[in-house]
Amino acid sequence: MAQHSVKHLIIGGGIIGCSVAYHLAKNGEKDVVLLEKAALTEGATWHAAGLVGQLRSSRNTTRMLKRSVAMYDQLEAETGMAFDWKKVGSLRLAATKERLLEAKRLTTMARSFDLEMEMITAAEAKELFPYIDATGLEGAAFIPSDGHVDPASLCQAVAAGARKYGAKIKQGVTVLDFEIVQGRITKVMTTDGDYQAETVVMAAGMWSRELGAKLGIHVPACAVEHQYIVTEPLPDIELVKGLPTLRDPERLVYYKPDAGGRLVIGGYEEDTLAFGDKGIPGGFVRQLLPDNLDRFGPLAELAAEVTPVLNEVGIRTVINGPIPYSADGDFVMGWAPKFDNLMMATGFLYGIAAGGGAGEMIAEWIVDGRPSLDLWPLDCRRFGPHHGTRAFMYPRAVEHYAHHYKMRYPGQEHETVRQLRLSPLYQRLKDQGAVYGSKNGWERPLWFAPKGVDAVDQLDFLNPGWHRFAAEEHKVVREGVALIDQSSFAKFEMIGQGSLVLLQRLAACNMDKPDGTVIYAQLCNVAGGIETDLTITRLSRDHFYIVTGSGFGTHDEDWIRRHMPKDGSVHLIEVTSARAVINICGPKARDVLQGVCESDVSNAAFPFGTAQDVIIGAAPVRAVRIGFVGELGWELHVPTEFGAHVYDVLRDAGQDAGIRDVGYRAIDSLRLEKGYLYWSGDISPDYTPVEAGLGFRVHLKSGGNFIGRDVLQAQKTDGPKQRLCTFVAHKKLPLFGGEALLLNGKVVSLVTSAGFGHTVGQMIMFAYLPEDLCKQSTFQIEVFGERSTIERVDGPLYDPQNERLKA
Repeated sequence: MAQHSVKHLIIGGGIIGCSVAYHLAKNGEKDVVLLEKAALTEGATWHAAGLVGQLRSSRNTTRMLKRSVAMYDQLEAETGMAFDWKKVGSLRLAATKERLLEAKRLTTMARSFDLEMEMITAAEAKELFPYIDATGLEGAAFIPSDGHVDPASLCQAVAAGARKYGAKIKQGVTVLDFEIVQGRITKVMTTDGDYQAETVVMAAGMWSRELGAKLGIHVPACAVEHQYIVTEPLPDIELVKGLPTLRDPERLVYYKPDAGGRLVIGGYEEDTLAFGDKGIPGGFVRQLLPDNLDRFGPLAELAAEVTPVLNEVGIRTVINGPIPYSADGDFVMGWAPKFDNLMMATGFLYGIAAGGGAGEMIAEWIVDGRPSLDLWPLDCRRFGPHHGTRAFMYPRAVEHYAHHYKMRYPGQEHETVRQLRLSPLYQRLKDQGAVYGSKNGWERPLWFAPKGVDAVDQLDFLNPGWHRFAAEEHKVVREGVALIDQSSFAKFEMIGQGSLVLLQRLAACNMDKPDGTVIYAQLCNVAGGIETDLTITRLSRDHFYIVTGSGFGTHDEDWIRRHMPKDGSVHLIEVTSARAVINICGPKARDVLQGVCESDVSNAAFPFGTAQDVIIGAAPVRAVRIGFVGELGWELHVPTEFGAHVYDVLRDAGQDAGIRDVGYRAIDSLRLEKGYLYWSGDISPDYTPVEAGLGFRVHLKSGGNFIGRDVLQAQKTDGPKQRLCTFVAHKKLPLFGGEALLLNGKVVSLVTSAGFGHTVGQMIMFAYLPEDLCKQSTFQIEVFGERSTIERVDGPLYDPQNERLKA
């Protein structure tokens, strides 16, 4: 067999693989080779519908899709290959008042993402797409820069561009197996011989899961059946040519103009079928599945309501093909944990829209170590151990598919495959009225329904019913004593003589503190951006306890492991399941805790920012005096088997103090008042600690030679170019994050997080401002298309001197 040595090996010749090859080669990378087991496009790309829409719920995902459009705008001139790119815009119909609110919210988000989108009337929508029945239509939204494309031709044009810049594309080559040595793919065995590569890119679409199994990983990417129809020609062929794409989410359908005056019409129905859950047939190449008109029938009826002309033209073709999906409906991108050289680029539901931008981001990730945009919503490290399992992924993908266009209110939870990871307090809290949400498979109380109120989430765009119950919980934390189940925290122990040296290199603050010190730390990248935000307790000289958010464990562990020495001087052990966490907080917390704790928990004996091993009831507990709500409190890290016992002891001891259970929705309003920040929203790799107002946690004198030090030192000396600011409104506003912030009518930022501060009686918002605007005081916020005045204030709004926290 032949032996090949290349720099970058890409597996998969669909739109994503070809785009990665194109961008790597165009950026000057040599020895770029793409392997495709059949011919280009013959997986899912060839039968994709070809819509190119840019707006997504994340600003950076939207920015990435805008890069796709920018690439498609110039690709034909660059390669000489036409691919029928039609930048005709996209219409989103609002058939009900709720859909109108949804469209207005999306339009506000688009403005904050710097994407042109406008609300238009029903009559204006009919002018753009004359075939719709506008009767009863509440309005529509229009994005002029969206469009549609011929997917197979696009892929061939991208491949031509890759070849132009020196990439090699080999078709008819099947990957058979891999050789792995100490977390590195050292050999890829194929029908064309063995390949050695510095980087291996997994862009195999629905086959990624089967290839992942050969690597010993459960790739959270799969496929489901998706159907669309192609109509016979409509009477006015020229009219059809200039139509925008159309989506009517209320009727669950989409439209794309097609060649010859035809329309492509598809949708997202209930109970689609998973594909390949028992394995993809070996010869499945450029194949379709048998059509299922019984399943598509309801969608066809809904489409006829939108465009009655369908009652007059026939169906020319029914396409039923498997489309890529993932465990949460979004892409699977980035460096695979536990591998040094495996880059994931799979699970692309809307791969045609994303192809150009995603390939660019993957190429940056490979060459520069990180993409120029923080892509946490798409990062493969957002997944937990269960996401790639057959029992979880396929039912959840089918649910996601059915909800693609369904109304989804802010905070709405998934219903399938729940109750996977349960705290020892789960049933007790359920009995207390807990309304549960899910985070990384963990069931977590969102809020508690009082007696007589159904324990069902109460959601709405304008006035969610859960607000009043969370407000009561907020008040208990501020005035009394509360228990919060935070067992879902991801937890690690770091042991070994090299631990301190490693943490000094990673953390922007000084980690060489006395035993028992609890340290709030940011771990930064070379640009000073915050890669992880966590608390670290020094248990002894060479022993540290690391705690991070429920959804960030895989990500944070991977960041640390990639910087660990290879000499065995540092060991990182996940201990998430070993300990339940009960947060006791509020001004009466010490009185309750002291009644059941064998140790002195007075301020003198147990100061803020320290940890001790104590006995509560009959249980050994690691008590950590820190929290996220801004009150006196302790996180009690309890051996899991003692969790229910400790909860019962505290609950009984707190009866006279009016102790209450509190959920995560109240935590959010409490932390906003205190100015505490949430990683992935308020802080991320896009922002530095200095920009985020966390400069006090950057220790240039006592800290080590930490990653990002030069950037942070310069920002401390010269000042940053942007800062996170706090804003307030004196009335309640239905804000959820992502809203546009304006000054003199111009969008200047977007809200990173927002909520009502029940103690301070004001709406609170965080947003980054350019340095030259940080002295301005009056701004506007756009909410559902309406503008309200807000004021920039110096935060935090509650207990700025930390007197209550350190009481």
